[in-house]
Amino acid sequence: MTELDKKINEVFPGLVVRKDLTKLVKGNAIVPSYVLDYLLGQYCATDDEDTIYSGVERVKDILAKHYVHRNEAALVRSTIKEKGRHKVIDKITVDLNDKTGCYEATFSNLGIKGVLVESSIVKKHKRLLVGGVWCIADMEYSQSEDPRIVPWIMNSLKPIQVSHIDVERFLEGREQFTSREWIDLIIQTIGFDPEQLSQRNKMFQITRLIAYCERNYNLIELGPKGTGKSHLFSEFSPHGILISGGEVTVAKLFVNNTTGKIGLVGYWDSVAFDEFAGTQKKVDKSLVDILKNYMANKSFSRGTETLGAEASMAFLGNTKRSVPYMLKHSDLFDELPDKYRDTAFLDRLHCYIPGWEVDVLRGELFTSGYGFIVDYFAEILKHFRNYDYSLEYKDIFELNSTIAQRDLDGVRKTFSGLMKLLYPGKGCSREEMQEILSFSMEGRKRVKGQLLRMDETYIPVTFSFTDKESGKEYFVKTLEEKQYPEFFGENGQVTEEATGQNQKIPQRETSQPALESGKHIQVTENQKGISFEKLFADYLKGASSITVQDPYIRYFHQAKNLSEFIQMVLKIKPVGDEVDVKLITKMDETGSSNQEGLLSRLQENLEGSGINFTYEYDEGNTIHDRYITTDTGWKIILGRGLDLFQQYDYKDAFCLANNIQEERYCKAFEVTYIRSKD
Repeated sequence: MTELDKKINEVFPGLVVRKDLTKLVKGNAIVPSYVLDYLLGQYCATDDEDTIYSGVERVKDILAKHYVHRNEAALVRSTIKEKGRHKVIDKITVDLNDKTGCYEATFSNLGIKGVLVESSIVKKHKRLLVGGVWCIADMEYSQSEDPRIVPWIMNSLKPIQVSHIDVERFLEGREQFTSREWIDLIIQTIGFDPEQLSQRNKMFQITRLIAYCERNYNLIELGPKGTGKSHLFSEFSPHGILISGGEVTVAKLFVNNTTGKIGLVGYWDSVAFDEFAGTQKKVDKSLVDILKNYMANKSFSRGTETLGAEASMAFLGNTKRSVPYMLKHSDLFDELPDKYRDTAFLDRLHCYIPGWEVDVLRGELFTSGYGFIVDYFAEILKHFRNYDYSLEYKDIFELNSTIAQRDLDGVRKTFSGLMKLLYPGKGCSREEMQEILSFSMEGRKRVKGQLLRMDETYIPVTFSFTDKESGKEYFVKTLEEKQYPEFFGENGQVTEEATGQNQKIPQRETSQPALESGKHIQVTENQKGISFEKLFADYLKGASSITVQDPYIRYFHQAKNLSEFIQMVLKIKPVGDEVDVKLITKMDETGSSNQEGLLSRLQENLEGSGINFTYEYDEGNTIHDRYITTDTGWKIILGRGLDLFQQYDYKDAFCLANNIQEERYCKAFEVTYIRSKD
């Protein structure tokens, strides 16, 4: 156990669990993490190994006996009938039967509906009326002579969430941790190993939580798939709901004007739209208009009545293009459906998380350390929705006077949320507050920068703030501005380069007059000083499409060679351009390699890089020739394919050959360069 884990258990006994236990007990139960954490918290909230072991077995037993698997629903219904009573864990939705005036429950997995629910339960747990809630229900079966009467009886119903939290104890516990320790505790609560994440990446993960502790917070995150964008909004809190972007309707989200029934925003603290991006998606314009009004005014209309709501909005989507490509040719909202590219809608967003900076989920990212029981922490976050920390900086810092009101709102909302998460007792140093303010400002500046690209009527502002004591002014830049300054002007505003109007941007080369067609080289065994860049770079420059045919890309070292070849292509291509790289190879019919796994991992890791990598297997599985072709007319014939180097210790990070191709011993091979067209 780490020193941090020891401290966590000492300060918050009974309120934390080991985060790897969730996987141990989940099995094939399709339930959110907070449901499992709730059960683990009942039996495993300790650092005693024996108690943990017995607790895990107890939770497994509870899930085995009471969790309803959809394919075993008939068996569970039979158990209830034969035993007379039986407790079940299921997702339950309640609706009002207009004809009888009674509330009736539907069990998602158990497959029964029309179960009567007392009004007092519905009044206490209103979210049962929309979206469904995971509950433990004590069920009974009583056959009636009247076939119209539902035989299922609910004796008790308990939503899976903690009933009481001691906020003072939480605040006192926070004071015993340093800022770094507290951040790591939150990261472990989410389920990640803080040692595997940079400080900036930790802040992105924590920013996702603001929707749970800040009312009416509007967040967007766009980036490659596989970064865990949707996890926190579907599994972390019983107060949040994740819906598919394609399933959103005005009636579901706000109000059904026919029935008058309030939608999701009236019952949930956070509503997240998954798969929000996609240029081909159809979007209801009236939904966008209502969203704009709600995000700005925290209200919507039901007939002639105006209703307020507190639900935060999170818009989550995948991007296909690389960041420099989007900056050069359009903007960072490039992947959104056309109707959501409405600048008035986008201007309501408080923060843009750059998903391309967030680590793709992989095994070593997950922690075996201790974190808060999720539903306990979720209740703490819900408690802080009642407070406003947005102006805590005012005695120390002053924001630039040019910053517009909507920009101020965005900065302050993010700042308030981060303060609640990191410094709920409001005790932070000047330097720590400066870091939070800078990070909050960057999130809003990313939004404003795109608005300036999309609509020239927006007025540029300076995102900066001044230390009232020292007079020092802090200017905030997004990481994109620092990495790709050629696409930004003064203060990060859009430039002619960004719209493709300035010819100083490096243009793709389309000819190589100095290169000789028919050139042939031979490399002898054990020769050094050879690299893919020296062999191929000059012939690949300017190409937007490259095909590699190599029948033997099967094993790790062969896939690593291919990866290094693609890295070389990435290195030589102009910033902001994209290159298609296609591999044609033979399928390993012996099954002795992990060919598909290696190639799919390579493809996944290249997403958003500017290299569009695809691969296919030869239909006849008979290809033998090895070559590279380009859309600029070059064909490079490879005697040995890309397998040019002798074995080296690729596991040794300090081995020169592992990092520098020129330091590797070569196999004997030949290469011929042919220009097929002008």
